[in-house]
Amino acid sequence: MEEWQKDFSELLETAAEQMEDFFLGISKEVTEVVNTLVEVSEEISMQMQGILSDEIDLYVTELVNPVLEAYFGFEGMVGTVAQPMIQTVEPFLSQHPVCAGCRHYHGQMYSGNLLVCGMHPYGVDEGADTCADKELTVWKSPYFNDEGQFFFGGDDNW
Repeated sequence: MEEWQKDFSELLETAAEQMEDFFLGISKEVTEVVNTLVEVSEEISMQMQGILSDEIDLYVTELVNPVLEAYFGFEGMVGTVAQPMIQTVEPFLSQHPVCAGCRHYHGQMYSGNLLVCGMHPYGVDEGADTCADKELTVWKSPYFNDEGQFFFGGDDNW
């Protein structure tokens, strides 16, 4: 081989080595940039996940709470409205028919003992047809107006 061919071959080898070094350097830098972008994107994704989960929780809370409040409010309203009926019907079902319709009637069991009313804890005497302390039940409720008509709160009459 002639000298110029040997020089040309060395020049090509040197150029190839320099190109290889150049591309290795670029690949290292690109790898670092990509790793940095991955770390940043993971941080952004975690922050977005936290924000979105908080927003979803808030939205669900705002959506579900009124439904639950309405449900439990309706349940309480039914109990309040039904209480006078329960108190006037229970004496018919028990052994104290004289107490039917009396506002003092309690009719609850405590430690196995029936408390009939505040005036007569054990009820009126057996065989009595009337009670001197009887006061008729007045159906006062926030769900009844002064004429005894049922309505649902506020000024919204049904």
